[in-house]
Amino acid sequence: MPHNTEAHREKVVVALSSVGAAIGLTSLKIIVALLTGSLGILAEAAHSGLDLVAALMTFFAVRVADRPADASHNYGHGKVENLSAFLESGLLALTAVWVIYEACRRLLFHEGHIEVSIWAFMVMFISIIVDFTRSRVLLRVARKLESQALEADALHFSTDIWSSAVVIAGLLVVYLTSTFHLPVWLRQADAVAALGVSGIVLWVSLRLARETIDALVDRAPEELTKQIKQHIDQLDGVAEVRRIRVRRAGNKFFADVIIAAPRTFTFEQIHDLSERVERAAMEQVRTSSPHAEVDIVVHVEPTVSPQETVSDQIHYLAEQQGVHAHNIHVREVEGGLEADFDIEVQSDMHLYEAHIVATHLEQTLLENNKQLRRVTTHLEANNIADDIRRIADSIAGAGSAHDVHLYQPRLITADLYRQKGQAMPELDLVLHTTFDAQIPLSQAHIWAEEIKRALRQAYPNLKSVIIHTEPPEQ
Repeated sequence: MPHNTEAHREKVVVALSSVGAAIGLTSLKIIVALLTGSLGILAEAAHSGLDLVAALMTFFAVRVADRPADASHNYGHGKVENLSAFLESGLLALTAVWVIYEACRRLLFHEGHIEVSIWAFMVMFISIIVDFTRSRVLLRVARKLESQALEADALHFSTDIWSSAVVIAGLLVVYLTSTFHLPVWLRQADAVAALGVSGIVLWVSLRLARETIDALVDRAPEELTKQIKQHIDQLDGVAEVRRIRVRRAGNKFFADVIIAAPRTFTFEQIHDLSERVERAAMEQVRTSSPHAEVDIVVHVEPTVSPQETVSDQIHYLAEQQGVHAHNIHVREVEGGLEADFDIEVQSDMHLYEAHIVATHLEQTLLENNKQLRRVTTHLEANNIADDIRRIADSIAGAGSAHDVHLYQPRLITADLYRQKGQAMPELDLVLHTTFDAQIPLSQAHIWAEEIKRALRQAYPNLKSVIIHTEPPEQ
């Protein structure tokens, strides 16, 4: 996957600006909290301090996460963002627990004194303005670049807005209590406000922790996986979607897709189908995450397709055994199927070896398709055909013999396997010969008989020899 320099720069700049804002707010809140004694503002200062730590973690995380894959990190460094977000959630949870402890002490033992001043209100209003601004900037970049670390920062600062509002409400109640001599117990509003802040922080941290843990342990995005499967299922050529695995690292998605396709597809068809599946999966990921980087691996497994014909099956099983079948003819006879076809074998193969190849192919076809009752193969071997033509031409004249066909009929009977040990298989021969159009028919018959005798002498295993005599083509 290419390394996007512009996107990386944008992420680093916005993360660095978040660090600067966190430093300013944390310093300001600590000063005002010490001056006023407000636990609510102190809680906010601690919260902002952890936001500073989180912002620094985010800054370093986005710098590392966008590094391209290398020899030791084949899937890139995107998990660094997820790890950073997880650590941020842990820091937030610890902060919330400490503030809850301090608030309970004030509520139960009435410890601490609060000096409400204009500065307390000003720092909280400034905090709201800053948090609102940077949370929107962070969220915009996070959604644009699919960065979980930046999204975590944005989520923190958006909750800071609400927590600051709670603290302001607490300070206002304390101020009104002192000014209008309201019941003393209302002075504890600051501690109650601190509890409210802590509740918000805990809720945010747990939510963030769940999301980051899901990413770190490679939990599959179930809805996205389901959508990808539905999209791929609609593609022509996909017989079945057998498995889809999706994992996320930062803003990168990795998907492994296994599909089944017709076993009769050519290499080019399989390659085209793989590319279409890859595009479909990528489009679906980009629908939910428009700016995410996507890496998809497609594996195709052969399967029997409902559209596969008997001819397709014959061609496929022949190729599986290293021979090529062509001129395939399939007929329906008395409720069953009969097939005959030509197979090409190596030209230097002996007849007996060719017979074994043909017999094995015929048996495989009969076993794989129960509708087939008879299979007839025509062995195409140049050395055998050339020898037969040479014998025929020696009698009828050079160039007379042509269209040599050797057939080996097989029936699905109990005798199917008995010929395995036979030294020379019985074959049927069909031979076309050309004679002078002016010779008597009786002479053509004599020469045809001589050719038969010569061929039987050369090949004793010939069972049926049919010679078609014909005049030259005009």
